[in-house]
Parts: sequence; structure tokens; C-alpha cells
Amino acid sequence: MNWYLQSNDNSDVAISTRVRLARNLHDFKFNLTKKEELVELEERIKNNLYAIGYGLKFLKLSDMDDITKMSLVEKNLISPEFVLNKNNTGSILINDEENICIMLGNQDHIELQVFNCGLELENTLNLAVEIDKNLEEVLGYAISKKYGYLTACPNNVGTGLKASVMVHLPGLSRTKNTKKILEAINSFGINIRGVYGENTESTSDMYQISNKQTLGITEKEIIQNLNVIVDKIIKQEREARKILAKDDISLEDLIDRSYGILKYCKKISSEETRTLLSNIKLGTDLGILNEMTDMKVRKLYLYTKPANLQKFLGNQYEALERDIKRAELIKQIIEEK
Repeated sequence: MNWYLQSNDNSDVAISTRVRLARNLHDFKFNLTKKEELVELEERIKNNLYAIGYGLKFLKLSDMDDITKMSLVEKNLISPEFVLNKNNTGSILINDEENICIMLGNQDHIELQVFNCGLELENTLNLAVEIDKNLEEVLGYAISKKYGYLTACPNNVGTGLKASVMVHLPGLSRTKNTKKILEAINSFGINIRGVYGENTESTSDMYQISNKQTLGITEKEIIQNLNVIVDKIIKQEREARKILAKDDISLEDLIDRSYGILKYCKKISSEETRTLLSNIKLGTDLGILNEMTDMKVRKLYLYTKPANLQKFLGNQYEALERDIKRAELIKQIIEEK
């Protein structure tokens, strides 16, 4: 089972963990723009796949159809900017479980990403560092004795590490505490972004919490600091949910109405689905909605997104058809035994 369909003890609030390491090869210039330069980079890495290991496969963006590329964006495996680059260049290394996805030829030569369900920062970092050592040994990185790993963007110099945790905060949102909590977090040097990272807004009470500092601090310190912050957010969110649960009728009404719409609708947009799923997940996590399971909720979040809906059904649809097919698939998943 792929990581994004799994859960653990913190999955009621912490949806997923990502660790990303930005790296550049020492004998290539930064910010590759010419096609021949990118091809040379890709060939160098492809020729060393056997030494890198982990069952990684090489895939070029130019060989993928638009739905496949967007399905990877919807899973947060690659960034929208990477897909939408005007030259349709770039490639990825990815394993079957999709918990390892390495973007090649994006802002940096290599953007190594490792994913996990729930709050798993330490374990995710350990795997990323293990893979990174293999890559460095066979490829050779651009490193400064003074500054550490050199990157295309000065903000990533040093460790080159960006760790993030996706969190679901409906309790804080409904008790009007989200802004206060997130402003406090920001003062500790932590970024708060939308589902798809930088320059994106939060949707359906989902936020990405990540580190800002990469220079003058170790990887372990970054992970420890982020762990402390996210752990506090989880506790605050759970307290907010307890407050909400005291008004049983209003909360149950909101959750049951959302469930009813999802189960019996004949067509529904992805935007409305996301909003209703936030309520459904809250009800499932609190034990109010016994008809649903965590697995069903995770499937609904993934397979109702436009590209993954079409990938799952094995067909391409216009917008209205997608809304109809989405409603049919939602009912199918809800009724699964």
C-alpha cells in the first residue's frame, strides 16, 4: 500500500511528512536552461542508477501525458512549477511505493524527496540521508567548507533541507484560533503554506508547516525544532476539537449533512468535495461518523482530485463528466466493505 493511503497514531491531525534535500553536482553549472545540459545531467544520473538503488525508475516529464503529470502534483510528489516549466523539461526518479521521488533539473540539479504518513520526521530524514549518501558518493556534490551544500536559491544553502508536515486543522478553524496559532508559529522561524507549497493558499483547513532556516543549523536540529512545533499544533487542534464536541448537535449536524451530500449527490466539483471531506474526516477522527473509516477518507481525498480521478477510472473526461463520475466514485468508496 502506498504511503498516502496509510495512517498512524498522529494521522488525525498530521496527514503526511516530507523531507526534501536540494543538491547540485559539482561539475555542472547551476540553473541549467539549455536542453543539452539537462540531457547530460539526466544521462549522468541514469548511468548511475544501479549504484543508487532503492528500486528507482527514471521517467521524463516529456514522456508523460498531462493527466499523469498532474496526478503526481495532486499527490504532492512533484511541484506545480516543475510540471508547468515552459520547456517541458525535467525528469524524476521514483520507486513503486512512491515514498521516494527525486526531481531532476528543477531549480536545483537534484531535489531528493522522501515521504511518509503522519508525523514521521526522524524516520523520514534517516531514509533521505541514506539515499543522499549514495547519490553523493557516485555523483559528487557542490559543497563549500564554509557554507555547506550550495544551492541555486541562497535560502536553501547549508543543509539544503526543507522538512514539512501537512496538518488538518478544522478544530482551530471553527474555534477561530487558526490565525493566532499560525502567527505564533511564524515567529519561531516556521513557514505556513498551502497544500501545494509556496505561493499557494490553504484549502479545506489543510496547511503545510515547514522550516525556514537551512544555514547555521544541523539537519537534526531542524527536525527536532519542527517536531516540537508540530507536536504543539497537534495538541492545540485536539483541544479545539474537544471544545467543538461539547456542542454535539451542531457538530453532528454539520458532519451528517456533509456525509449525506457526498453519499447521495449526482454530481459534485472537486472544490466542494474537499470542503465536505474536511468535515467527514473530522467526524471520522472523533468517532461521530461510524459509517466511515480512515482508509475510506484517504481514498476519497486522493481519488476525487481531477487527475487522479481520471487515472483511477482509466479514462479522460470533460469537467461536467468528471463531476458526475466523481459522485459515482464517492458512493462506491463509501459503500466499500
